Amino acid sequence: MNGRNADMSLPGVPWRASVLTIFPEMFPGPLGMALSGKALDDERWSLDAINLRDFTRDRHKSVDDTPFGGGAGMVMRPDVIGAAVDFAHPAGDSRPLVFLTPRGRPLDQPMVETFASAPGIVALCGRYEGVDQRAIEAKGFFEVSVGDFVLSGGELAAMILLDAVVRLLPGVVGRRESVVEESFSSGLLEYPQYTRPQLWDGRKVPEVLLSGNHARIRAWRMEMALQSTRERRPDLLKNAS
Repeated sequence: MNGRNADMSLPGVPWRASVLTIFPEMFPGPLGMALSGKALDDERWSLDAINLRDFTRDRHKSVDDTPFGGGAGMVMRPDVIGAAVDFAHPAGDSRPLVFLTPRGRPLDQPMVETFASAPGIVALCGRYEGVDQRAIEAKGFFEVSVGDFVLSGGELAAMILLDAVVRLLPGVVGRRESVVEESFSSGLLEYPQYTRPQLWDGRKVPEVLLSGNHARIRAWRMEMALQSTRERRPDLLKNAS
Protein backbone atom coordinates (compact mmCIF):
# COMPACT_ATOMS: atom_id res chain seq x y z
CA MET A 1 0.00 0.00 0.00
CA ASN A 2 1.03 3.58 -0.56
CA GLY A 3 -0.13 7.17 -0.13
CA ARG A 4 -0.60 9.31 2.91
CA ASN A 5 -3.29 8.51 5.49
CA ALA A 6 -3.45 4.97 4.16
CA ASP A 7 -5.26 3.54 7.21
CA MET A 8 -8.74 2.70 5.94
CA SER A 9 -10.14 2.97 9.45
CA LEU A 10 -8.61 6.37 10.15
CA PRO A 11 -11.00 8.14 12.56
CA GLY A 12 -12.38 11.55 11.71
CA VAL A 13 -11.84 11.29 7.94
CA PRO A 14 -15.18 12.04 6.25
CA TRP A 15 -14.27 10.97 2.70
CA ARG A 16 -12.11 7.94 1.85
CA ALA A 17 -10.61 6.97 -1.50
CA SER A 18 -9.15 3.55 -2.22
CA VAL A 19 -7.38 3.03 -5.56
CA LEU A 20 -6.74 -0.45 -6.95
CA THR A 21 -3.69 -0.33 -9.23
CA ILE A 22 -0.53 -2.15 -10.27
CA PHE A 23 1.35 1.13 -9.78
CA PRO A 24 0.59 2.27 -6.21
CA GLU A 25 3.78 4.35 -6.26
CA MET A 26 2.02 6.76 -8.65
CA PHE A 27 -0.09 7.96 -5.72
CA PRO A 28 -0.62 10.49 -4.32
CA GLY A 29 1.37 12.11 -7.14
CA PRO A 30 -0.33 15.39 -8.14
CA LEU A 31 -3.01 14.69 -5.53
CA GLY A 32 -0.37 15.33 -2.87
CA MET A 33 0.02 18.96 -3.98
CA ALA A 34 -1.98 22.19 -3.88
CA LEU A 35 -5.58 22.02 -2.64
CA SER A 36 -5.93 18.24 -2.67
CA GLY A 37 -2.56 17.77 -0.98
CA LYS A 38 -3.33 20.26 1.78
CA ALA A 39 -6.70 18.61 2.32
CA LEU A 40 -4.94 15.24 2.51
CA ASP A 41 -2.54 16.56 5.14
CA ASP A 42 -5.45 18.14 7.02
CA GLU A 43 -7.25 14.76 6.97
CA ARG A 44 -10.28 16.10 5.13
CA TRP A 45 -9.96 12.97 2.99
CA SER A 46 -7.79 9.85 2.95
CA LEU A 47 -6.07 8.02 0.10
CA ASP A 48 -5.25 4.33 0.09
CA ALA A 49 -3.33 3.00 -2.94
CA ILE A 50 -3.68 -0.79 -3.02
CA ASN A 51 -1.34 -2.94 -5.10
CA LEU A 52 -3.28 -5.46 -7.20
CA ARG A 53 -0.21 -7.69 -7.33
CA ASP A 54 -0.66 -8.38 -3.61
CA PHE A 55 -3.69 -10.49 -4.55
CA THR A 56 -2.05 -12.77 -7.10
CA ARG A 57 -1.28 -16.44 -6.42
CA ASP A 58 1.68 -17.22 -8.66
CA ARG A 59 5.35 -16.47 -8.08
CA HIS A 60 5.39 -14.03 -11.00
CA LYS A 61 2.55 -11.99 -9.43
CA SER A 62 0.66 -12.01 -12.73
CA VAL A 63 -2.46 -9.84 -12.80
CA ASP A 64 -3.30 -10.55 -16.45
CA ASP A 65 -3.66 -13.38 -18.97
CA THR A 66 -4.38 -13.92 -22.67
CA PRO A 67 -7.95 -13.20 -23.80
CA PHE A 68 -10.33 -16.05 -24.60
CA GLY A 69 -11.23 -15.93 -28.29
CA GLY A 70 -7.82 -14.58 -29.24
CA GLY A 71 -6.77 -11.04 -29.96
CA ALA A 72 -3.96 -8.68 -29.14
CA GLY A 73 -2.88 -7.79 -25.66
CA MET A 74 -3.72 -9.14 -22.23
CA VAL A 75 -6.74 -8.94 -19.93
CA MET A 76 -6.74 -8.36 -16.18
CA ARG A 77 -7.85 -11.49 -14.30
CA PRO A 78 -11.21 -11.57 -12.48
CA ASP A 79 -9.88 -13.56 -9.52
CA VAL A 80 -7.22 -10.94 -8.81
CA ILE A 81 -9.66 -8.05 -9.16
CA GLY A 82 -12.26 -9.84 -7.06
CA ALA A 83 -9.85 -10.52 -4.20
CA ALA A 84 -8.63 -6.92 -4.19
CA VAL A 85 -12.19 -5.58 -4.12
CA ASP A 86 -13.12 -7.88 -1.25
CA PHE A 87 -10.20 -6.46 0.72
CA ALA A 88 -10.76 -2.80 -0.12
CA HIS A 89 -14.55 -2.89 0.02
CA PRO A 90 -15.69 -5.23 2.82
CA ALA A 91 -19.31 -5.88 3.75
CA GLY A 92 -20.98 -2.73 5.02
CA ASP A 93 -18.78 -0.38 3.00
CA SER A 94 -21.20 1.93 1.18
CA ARG A 95 -18.64 3.59 -1.08
CA PRO A 96 -19.39 3.19 -4.81
CA LEU A 97 -17.05 1.03 -6.89
CA VAL A 98 -15.77 2.94 -9.93
CA PHE A 99 -13.94 1.48 -12.93
CA LEU A 100 -12.08 4.04 -15.06
CA THR A 101 -12.54 3.02 -18.70
CA PRO A 102 -13.00 4.77 -22.10
CA ARG A 103 -16.29 2.93 -22.56
CA GLY A 104 -17.76 4.32 -19.35
CA ARG A 105 -20.25 7.12 -18.82
CA PRO A 106 -18.60 10.51 -19.46
CA LEU A 107 -17.52 12.22 -16.25
CA ASP A 108 -19.39 15.48 -15.66
CA GLN A 109 -19.93 17.89 -12.79
CA PRO A 110 -23.22 16.36 -11.57
CA MET A 111 -21.47 12.99 -11.33
CA VAL A 112 -18.58 14.58 -9.44
CA GLU A 113 -21.05 16.13 -7.00
CA THR A 114 -22.69 12.75 -6.47
CA PHE A 115 -19.35 11.14 -5.63
CA ALA A 116 -18.52 14.05 -3.30
CA SER A 117 -21.73 13.41 -1.37
CA ALA A 118 -20.83 9.73 -0.90
CA PRO A 119 -18.54 8.55 1.94
CA GLY A 120 -15.78 8.02 -0.64
CA ILE A 121 -15.05 5.77 -3.62
CA VAL A 122 -13.09 2.66 -4.54
CA ALA A 123 -11.50 3.23 -7.96
CA LEU A 124 -10.16 0.45 -10.19
CA CYS A 125 -7.38 1.42 -12.60
CA GLY A 126 -7.32 -0.87 -15.60
CA ARG A 127 -4.26 -1.70 -17.68
CA TYR A 128 -3.49 -3.74 -20.79
CA GLU A 129 -6.57 -4.46 -22.95
CA GLY A 130 -9.01 -4.14 -20.07
CA VAL A 131 -10.60 -6.08 -17.22
CA ASP A 132 -12.45 -9.39 -17.38
CA GLN A 133 -16.14 -8.48 -17.74
CA ARG A 134 -17.16 -10.96 -15.05
CA ALA A 135 -15.33 -8.98 -12.37
CA ILE A 136 -17.00 -5.75 -13.47
CA GLU A 137 -20.46 -7.31 -13.37
CA ALA A 138 -19.99 -9.42 -10.23
CA LYS A 139 -18.72 -6.54 -8.12
CA GLY A 140 -21.12 -3.95 -9.53
CA PHE A 141 -18.60 -1.43 -10.84
CA PHE A 142 -19.91 1.87 -12.18
CA GLU A 143 -17.91 2.60 -15.35
CA VAL A 144 -16.62 6.15 -15.84
CA SER A 145 -14.73 7.78 -18.73
CA VAL A 146 -12.77 11.03 -18.48
CA GLY A 147 -12.89 11.60 -22.24
CA ASP A 148 -13.05 10.09 -25.71
CA PHE A 149 -9.42 9.03 -25.83
CA VAL A 150 -7.28 6.14 -24.60
CA LEU A 151 -4.67 6.36 -21.84
CA SER A 152 -2.03 3.79 -20.95
CA GLY A 153 -3.96 3.01 -17.76
CA GLY A 154 -6.60 4.23 -15.37
CA GLU A 155 -4.28 5.90 -12.87
CA LEU A 156 -4.28 9.35 -14.47
CA ALA A 157 -8.04 9.10 -15.00
CA ALA A 158 -8.48 8.25 -11.31
CA MET A 159 -6.41 11.30 -10.36
CA ILE A 160 -8.63 13.53 -12.49
CA LEU A 161 -11.74 12.10 -10.85
CA LEU A 162 -10.34 12.41 -7.33
CA ASP A 163 -9.08 15.95 -7.85
CA ALA A 164 -12.50 17.04 -9.14
CA VAL A 165 -14.25 15.46 -6.15
CA VAL A 166 -11.88 16.51 -3.38
CA ARG A 167 -12.15 20.23 -4.17
CA LEU A 168 -15.91 19.97 -3.46
CA LEU A 169 -15.43 18.50 0.01
CA PRO A 170 -16.23 20.78 2.97
CA GLY A 171 -13.37 23.09 3.91
CA VAL A 172 -11.14 22.32 0.92
CA VAL A 173 -11.85 25.46 -1.15
CA GLY A 174 -11.67 28.60 0.96
CA ARG A 175 -14.62 30.46 -0.55
CA ARG A 176 -17.74 28.49 -1.38
CA GLU A 177 -18.55 31.05 -4.07
CA SER A 178 -15.44 29.95 -6.00
CA VAL A 179 -16.97 26.50 -6.46
CA VAL A 180 -20.51 27.72 -7.17
CA GLU A 181 -19.41 30.10 -9.95
CA GLU A 182 -17.11 27.70 -11.82
CA SER A 183 -17.67 26.21 -15.24
CA PHE A 184 -20.39 23.53 -15.34
CA SER A 185 -21.74 24.36 -11.87
CA SER A 186 -24.75 26.04 -13.53
CA GLY A 187 -24.47 24.14 -16.79
CA LEU A 188 -22.52 26.95 -18.46
CA LEU A 189 -18.85 27.62 -19.07
CA GLU A 190 -17.34 30.20 -16.74
CA TYR A 191 -17.15 33.87 -17.73
CA PRO A 192 -13.67 35.39 -18.47
CA GLN A 193 -11.63 36.68 -15.53
CA TYR A 194 -9.38 39.75 -15.21
CA THR A 195 -6.91 41.14 -12.64
CA ARG A 196 -4.14 43.77 -12.37
CA PRO A 197 -2.61 45.49 -14.23
CA GLN A 198 -5.65 47.34 -15.54
CA LEU A 199 -3.90 47.92 -18.88
CA TRP A 200 -1.62 45.21 -20.28
CA ASP A 201 -0.12 44.86 -23.76
CA GLY A 202 -2.56 47.47 -25.02
CA ARG A 203 -5.55 45.53 -23.68
CA LYS A 204 -7.95 47.00 -21.14
CA VAL A 205 -10.09 45.36 -18.49
CA PRO A 206 -13.79 45.63 -19.49
CA GLU A 207 -15.19 48.88 -18.05
CA VAL A 208 -18.17 47.16 -16.45
CA LEU A 209 -15.85 45.32 -14.05
CA LEU A 210 -14.50 48.66 -12.82
CA SER A 211 -17.94 50.24 -12.34
CA GLY A 212 -18.65 48.97 -8.84
CA ASN A 213 -22.22 48.21 -9.99
CA HIS A 214 -22.68 44.63 -8.84
CA ALA A 215 -25.97 44.13 -10.68
CA ARG A 216 -24.36 45.18 -13.98
CA ILE A 217 -21.33 42.98 -13.27
CA ARG A 218 -23.55 39.93 -12.59
CA ALA A 219 -25.50 40.58 -15.79
CA TRP A 220 -22.28 40.98 -17.82
CA ARG A 221 -20.84 37.77 -16.39
CA MET A 222 -24.00 35.84 -17.24
CA GLU A 223 -23.94 37.27 -20.77
CA MET A 224 -20.29 36.28 -21.21
CA ALA A 225 -20.93 32.79 -19.82
CA LEU A 226 -23.80 32.29 -22.28
CA GLN A 227 -21.71 33.63 -25.17
CA SER A 228 -18.73 31.41 -24.34
CA THR A 229 -20.96 28.35 -23.97
CA ARG A 230 -22.81 29.11 -27.20
CA GLU A 231 -19.53 29.40 -29.12
CA ARG A 232 -17.57 26.55 -27.53
CA ARG A 233 -20.03 24.05 -26.05
CA PRO A 234 -23.53 24.61 -27.51
CA ASP A 235 -24.45 21.11 -26.39
CA LEU A 236 -24.47 22.37 -22.78
CA LEU A 237 -27.15 24.98 -23.36
CA LYS A 238 -30.02 22.50 -23.40
CA ASN A 239 -29.18 21.53 -19.80
CA ALA A 240 -28.22 24.99 -18.51
CA SER A 241 -30.02 26.19 -15.38
